[in-house]
Amino acid sequence: MTASLNTQMQAAVLESAGSIRIASRPVPELKPGMVLLRVRRAGICGSDLHYFVHGCCGAFVPTRPFVLGHEFTAEVVSLGDGVKNVAVGARVTANPARACGVCDDCKSGRGNLCRSTIMLGSASTTPPTDGAFAEFVTVRADQCHVLPPEMDDATGAMLEPLAVALHAVKRAGSVAGKRVLVTGGGPIGLLVALTAKAFGAVPVALSDILATRRDTARQLGVEATVNPASPTLADEVRTLTGDGFDVIFEASGARAALRQAFDLVRPGGTIVQIGTLGTEDIPLPANQLMTREINFVGSMRYGNVFDEAIRLVQSRRIDVRGLITGVLPLAEVGEAMRLAGEKTTALKVQLEIG
Repeated sequence: MTASLNTQMQAAVLESAGSIRIASRPVPELKPGMVLLRVRRAGICGSDLHYFVHGCCGAFVPTRPFVLGHEFTAEVVSLGDGVKNVAVGARVTANPARACGVCDDCKSGRGNLCRSTIMLGSASTTPPTDGAFAEFVTVRADQCHVLPPEMDDATGAMLEPLAVALHAVKRAGSVAGKRVLVTGGGPIGLLVALTAKAFGAVPVALSDILATRRDTARQLGVEATVNPASPTLADEVRTLTGDGFDVIFEASGARAALRQAFDLVRPGGTIVQIGTLGTEDIPLPANQLMTREINFVGSMRYGNVFDEAIRLVQSRRIDVRGLITGVLPLAEVGEAMRLAGEKTTALKVQLEIG
């Protein structure tokens, strides 16, 4: 089914580091099995900021100007041939990572590790794949997840980062009754803390060098916060946990935070790495890993958790709206990116598009 649409759309195009502008772009071509979406709300992610500030994201360097964005709520406006699982008019969020579906990782249920993944708003492909900072975007139909009628667009655009947090918590195994620390009080760290709490972790603590982010964590219901640079940190951890945290989620992407995690986790405990640490090798205390039987695991994007994330928010076990600190129109994308980069005042800045 094809709706009557203009052939051109407005999109925020990243031209180079620090340069992003609104430009007219062709509406994406609708191919068989794909869905054309009219974007209504899109969130600015840390990876978007990396591209904007540095012109790259880790090893991913754009080969041409492209459109950022992968956290969004949208309306289905057209269906490609063969699409039956979603209807025109449905309001959806989407898993922005399109795995191939046929490799060994995909067949074993670990599509998040697929090496042929096409990620919206990313230079992981050559040329880069345009994302959701635009009026329209296409995804494969199975990437769509229908939102309940009562869920607003702002909340829908928070489900992708929540899916990152939910997958990370699942990578740790059961956290019910466990003593949990999250290092890094950005959006992902805060969502991990809220998710761990929803799954029964107690106490849940958050570590961040910025007092404003520790304050925000407490306002959102996190029981305890610590300053990783405090000279009394070891005493504070002993008071909270005894011999250390059962599970530590490293969400800051800071080398010092990862190294510190090995000193704060209890023997037999688990460290889950979520934050991106860059491309250089990092020395780790391998002897501690062995003698204290520490479990050190990675968490990459998300597994098949989007529908569960929707249910957790719909049931009010997790409230994501407290992380939204600004909403600007697409035409003001440059200012939105600047605001999103203010770590002391911003968490999640969103773009109003449709």
